Amino acid sequence: MNHQPTNSTKTPTLLSIAWPIFVEQSLRILIGTVDTFMVAHVSDGAVAALGVSHRLIMLAIICFNFIGIGTSVVITHHLGAGDQKGAEKIASTALGVNLWMGLLASAVIFAFNEQLLRLMQLPEELMAYALPFMALMGGTLFLESINISIGAILRAHGNTRDVMFVTVGQNIINVVGVSLVLFGWFGLPKLGVEGVAAASVFSRLVATAALLILLSRRLGIRMHWRTPFDLPMDRIRRILHIGLPAAGEHMTYWLALLTVTGFIGHMGAKSLSIMAYTQTVQSLVILFSLSLGLGTEIVVGRLIGAGDFEGAYRQLLSSVKLSLMLAAGGMVIIALVAPHLIGLFSSDPEIVAGGTLLLRIAFALEIGRVFNIVVINSLRATGDARFPVQIGAACMWLLWVPNSWLLGVYLGWGLVGIWIAMTLDEWLRGVIMYRRWKTRKWLPFAERSRAAVLAHKDTNVPMVHET
Repeated sequence: MNHQPTNSTKTPTLLSIAWPIFVEQSLRILIGTVDTFMVAHVSDGAVAALGVSHRLIMLAIICFNFIGIGTSVVITHHLGAGDQKGAEKIASTALGVNLWMGLLASAVIFAFNEQLLRLMQLPEELMAYALPFMALMGGTLFLESINISIGAILRAHGNTRDVMFVTVGQNIINVVGVSLVLFGWFGLPKLGVEGVAAASVFSRLVATAALLILLSRRLGIRMHWRTPFDLPMDRIRRILHIGLPAAGEHMTYWLALLTVTGFIGHMGAKSLSIMAYTQTVQSLVILFSLSLGLGTEIVVGRLIGAGDFEGAYRQLLSSVKLSLMLAAGGMVIIALVAPHLIGLFSSDPEIVAGGTLLLRIAFALEIGRVFNIVVINSLRATGDARFPVQIGAACMWLLWVPNSWLLGVYLGWGLVGIWIAMTLDEWLRGVIMYRRWKTRKWLPFAERSRAAVLAHKDTNVPMVHET
């Protein structure tokens, strides 16, 4: 069936949405990269400890992100259909839900951080670094949950530049703060890893305040004492319809990564350091796919809400081609200068050699990852959210994790075997996702998503004239 847009709501271009997301996500990763670079001056062991701690914190952030993802998609559907009032109600509900989730996660990680780190097989000598970092960063996760919700709301409305500027400010505050407390500038005490965490928490707090102000000024949406208690189940269900499968996919990935990290932990602290440095450098290329994937999700969501299903189909194909070119070009450059990049973090010849080899293997890995990031985001934007998590769970736990153990541990290939297993997983899932899009099996989900928006639009606000 050929669907045409049925309202005059203007859909933003991919470039106008994606470039601020690229800058924002670059700066978010830069925060972690700068922290890694500076903590490397303490020791490689400190970097390994923070790398493991970060994975545990990321599990909580995934939970916040699934509300953000569901919120963004449902809001874009409403905006595409010209229903501003419905979009505002979804935004308010998302803020309340994520606040409660953030408070719960903060309490759990603060209270049980040592037990969680031991589950990760963190070597005993690294506990002194990881425990204070986990207590501070994990205990204030409720700030991150609020930031994620507001960021998703602003992006869905097209205000990606606002989120970008907040991230710029947060990054500057973090870099200055970490430098002050880690190196003891201006006579301040050197606080080590605890200082890094404290500076990051302070920058997160400032970002929360800035985002709340922008949410009020740009969209007229304010958090007040009623927000955490105004949680109609109908709106929550619509957010969770998209968000829960997204959470399932992300959670499956991070649980698999935690399991594989446990394998690497048995290889020793040096292997954990190599993994941390290598993945920090790889993240620079993932940025291209991530920003285009998020931008495409917003554009496709608007097109679905407007009923332009053919436009949504073509947009994804165009985004994949662009992402492949950018990822391939980025990985070629990284492969050529890999020893120098790893050398920025460590002078240990074994770490530099190991990281260089992994980055060159990662050329194939990152090409396959493009399909997963960009296509999966667009499938979610159509409402086809369950398929990616079903395929992801099967591939990760039947291919990636077992082969990581087989190649990396049993056959003794170490990190090389684990990177090969990761590459096979990304490619198999990527090909399946791309075929799903090409065969248009997402169309029935898109039709149902648009019908749901129009039904709620009828009950929320008077119907606008459609042409």
